[in-house]
Parts: sequence; structure tokens; C-alpha cells
Amino acid sequence: MRNLKRVKILCLLLSGLFLSLGQSHAAAPMLPKVYAEPVEISGWLMSEKLDGVRGYWDGEKLFSKNGHLLNPPALFTRDLPTFPLEGELWGGRNTFEQTISIVKRKQTHDGWLALKFAIFDVPDAPGEFTRRIKVAQDWFVEHPSAYVFVIPQIVVKDKRHLQRELQHIEDLGGEGLIVRNPNAVYSAGRSMEILKVKSYQDAEATVIAHLPGKGRNTGWLGALLVELNDGTQFRVGTGFSDKERKNPPAVGEVITFKYYGKYLSGIPKFPSFLRLRSDHGL
Repeated sequence: MRNLKRVKILCLLLSGLFLSLGQSHAAAPMLPKVYAEPVEISGWLMSEKLDGVRGYWDGEKLFSKNGHLLNPPALFTRDLPTFPLEGELWGGRNTFEQTISIVKRKQTHDGWLALKFAIFDVPDAPGEFTRRIKVAQDWFVEHPSAYVFVIPQIVVKDKRHLQRELQHIEDLGGEGLIVRNPNAVYSAGRSMEILKVKSYQDAEATVIAHLPGKGRNTGWLGALLVELNDGTQFRVGTGFSDKERKNPPAVGEVITFKYYGKYLSGIPKFPSFLRLRSDHGL
């Protein structure tokens, strides 16, 4: 009887351990760094950087990148495998705000059926990236889903090929590219084995004040005074629609802005508003 109790306790401990391991990638996924010229990427794989919400399927449930449980309908997840997947919840180019509004709702709803789960990795599969992603490709050949696809990968010939593909994606309204070392094993955290490529850089800042507009923008927002995590403050005065100038992001909210390098002071060059970071905390 005493041995039976010990076995039960051990089983409970192990089940808790496996649960935490199964969710570990949701809390600490493999994340890209920013591409820089000295990095040799010929022979790497490139794909479009989809501007959606990162999702983690643990084999049973869907989570955000920070481990928050998401609530898609059963139809959306019906054909997903029993092994973990990582991907982007995506509604198409220029649909980020709509995607966020769908994903953040706590109740299950059919709005999810306007999205797709775009798979870019199989974190628990062994070996290099090409071997891992083939696991997903093989699964969805056998179990096709209207709501899931594996992101196509193109071999990078050279830097000129990379720049041509980047220009093509940006012309279509896309955000940029992701390039991956095809031989890289999965490792949690920021990695030089996976890089994002854009014509510009982007970052997040917290709104600390509204600055009034002049001329055409009299009575509306002129610029946001924002602050980076390191305390650097600066103005973001471009990139806003008329609607956003009439109803700007509130003080305390987080925005995403684009910029083109930094001054020696640490202030971003030519900052321009991209969007309210409404997925902050997901």
C-alpha cells in the first residue's frame, strides 16, 4: 500500500514535469535577431515574415507566445497533430488589427475561421530545421486543413537574391522576410540562426504625452512623446491617419514604430508610427 502511494505521487510529479516541459516553448520560443550585412546567408532558407500573432500548439491546446491560452473553435484545430507546432496566426497582409481582435476574445467564436495557422517550426522534433519542418509538411499532406499551412521556404542564392525577394514582398504590402539556417537545431531565446530582414527597423515605446498639432492638424494630435524601456524619450509625428490623429493612442499604451538606425544619443532616426501594439501581453 505504501509503495502504491509512492507510485501515485511519482506519477503526479512526472505529469507536472511533462506539462511544464510541453509548455516551455510557449514561454521561451526561438526568436529571430535582425539581419546585418556581415552575416553570410547564401544557402539559408527565406520566407515572408507574416505580421500576425505568434501561436504555440502543444498537441492539445493553442497558446500565445507568452503562454496565454487561446480559444479557437474545434473546427480550427481539428486537424492539428498531437505534437507541438509553432506558427503565426494570420489573416493576410495588412490585417494585423483584425487578427488581434479575433485572437484576444476570451470566448470561442467563428471569427477564427477567417485566420490561418501558418507553421514555421516543430520545436520538439529532433535535428536541424529542414528535418523538423518536414515533420509538419508530412503531417498536413496526410491531414489537410483549410485553416493551416506550412510556410514555404526558398533557398537564398546570394544577397542580391535576398534583396529582390524583400522588395517583392514589400511591394505586395508584406512586412519583410525571415531567413533561417537550414542546419540549425531548435534553441529557445534570440538566435543568430534565424534573422528578420526589413528595409527598416521597428521597436516598441510607451506613450507618455500627446503634443498638439499645428496647421492642418490644429485640434488633432501633432505628435506622440514616447519613451523606450531604457528611458530614452523622443517624438513620433508621422505615420498617423486622420482617424488616428483624432483618436490617438492613450498615455500609457504601447506603440510600434519604424525607424532607420539611431543617433549617438540613442534616439531613433526618422521614427514613424506603425500601429498600436494591441497584442501587448499576449
